[in-house]
Amino acid sequence: MPKRPDNLETVRLALELLRRIPRNRKVTAGELQAELADAGIERDVRTVQRQLEVLSLEFDIERDERSKPYGYKWRENAKGFSLPMLTEQESLLLALAEQHVSNLLPANLARSMQGFFVQARANLGNSAQAKKEKEWLSKVRVVSTTQPLLPPSIKPHVFEEVSGALFANRWLDVKYQNSAGKKTEAAVMPLGLAQQGPRMYLVCRFRGFDDERCLALHRILSAKASTLGFERPADFDLAKFDDEGRFGFGDGTKVRLSFRIKRGAGFHLMESPLSADQTVKDMGEWLEISATVVDTEVLEWWLRGFGRAVVGVQREPVNSEKNEGPVAI
Repeated sequence: MPKRPDNLETVRLALELLRRIPRNRKVTAGELQAELADAGIERDVRTVQRQLEVLSLEFDIERDERSKPYGYKWRENAKGFSLPMLTEQESLLLALAEQHVSNLLPANLARSMQGFFVQARANLGNSAQAKKEKEWLSKVRVVSTTQPLLPPSIKPHVFEEVSGALFANRWLDVKYQNSAGKKTEAAVMPLGLAQQGPRMYLVCRFRGFDDERCLALHRILSAKASTLGFERPADFDLAKFDDEGRFGFGDGTKVRLSFRIKRGAGFHLMESPLSADQTVKDMGEWLEISATVVDTEVLEWWLRGFGRAVVGVQREPVNSEKNEGPVAI
């Protein structure tokens, strides 16, 4: 493959830098170099500095020279830089993604996307149509079906190391403290990351074991991605893991659940059934529900939440095999 001309590489670098220079804060050449590296663009910091010097002369970019390293940002009221391919609708999607999935992105990818998130927010305010797109963000919301809780604090370096090891299929050395206060140090194979309400969990296998464990990220005291890689197990599927009720603290056992529930408390089950094979028998003041579900602690908590509005709960196993459930330690 022929080598790219130097001027093409220079143009590419300039475009990437322009898209990543923020409006509301200053960023250094070193920080931009790190963002580029996370996006797979390797340049030394001196090259980035030289390019920023040129761009600050040609574009409406402020360079703060009061102390080193210099800081760069778009000047107030500057039009900034936008590629025509980033439409208002695409900007809206990026803004929604930043709100709802940024915690599930690998830390390096989230950093590399910051420039695009900034540009998307800037685009949602440059025209009458864009203002309508921006208004949409205040017209939609993901709401909780349970009592809202504030998310527990996760150490920034922990999330960065965990997501990096998960992304690159590398072993992870962790120091963990469970809910009882017991501390454990171990090497784990990161297999998946899941957000359950306000909490995030790492699904992993401890070195020397072939069963899965769930570690709450906020209980990881320290984490360090190893240089040693691993082959991702072919028998593990995160979607199947979830479908089997593992995040609901179950062992994958399915049961035919039946119960009676007061009509007022159970009417929503006629609109949002427990399973595709759910049946409902109308008994006047009561509804008799029957459905095949995974038997979990979360299911038990859900049933108990109805209090005396639920009676006659019965569970009949529908499969003989039990999977070994996850241990949330």
